[in-house]
Amino acid sequence: MSSRTPPDSPSLFEAAPLVPDFELERLARRQGFWPVAGTDEAGRGPLAGPVVAAAVILDPDNIPDGLNDSKKLTAARRAVLFDVILASAHVSIASSSPLHIDVRDIRKASLDAMRRAVAGLPVRAAYVLADGRDVPDGLACPGKAVIKGDGRSLSIAAASIIAKVMRDRMMERAGVVFPGYGFELHAGYGTQVHRDAIERQGPCLLHRMSFRPLKRE
Repeated sequence: MSSRTPPDSPSLFEAAPLVPDFELERLARRQGFWPVAGTDEAGRGPLAGPVVAAAVILDPDNIPDGLNDSKKLTAARRAVLFDVILASAHVSIASSSPLHIDVRDIRKASLDAMRRAVAGLPVRAAYVLADGRDVPDGLACPGKAVIKGDGRSLSIAAASIIAKVMRDRMMERAGVVFPGYGFELHAGYGTQVHRDAIERQGPCLLHRMSFRPLKRE
């Protein structure tokens, strides 16, 4: 690991950009850290299904237009950007299963998926920007936690899109394999339709038994 000092975080009192930009990546590059990967996850809150993480190294000369926090984009726009990101950037995807989540807890399982996504990149990252309050343990390079990073960093925004689209597609398939729960409609979140299905059918292998109301006291 490099002994150089990692790039400093922007002040918490600085206004966040209206849309994500490439400033954190440029700062890291100026301080000798390149390439920079962004990583994010999708699916921390649902009652069922995996948590999916993605890591993305963008080409600074070919950054797709319209990257943003995946939650601020329509499903159709995310699908278009998903293909564009795959065609123009280095991308890796990893997931943690419901059993992994139940054994380790959702925070640890999410961070572990992020770590494995970074490790799976075809080009080794010299620095990692991780969405949220934590840097995944076990990275092979320095990293920075960026609160609301999918709205600040283009690399994290790209990772958020990849993770969201991949997880949604996984849950659409889960709706076929485990019919009756409506996974293809709510992606495992705790909607009333989903809760009614659990009451009617009981949980399946995709349910997170450590999450209420599935958790038994």
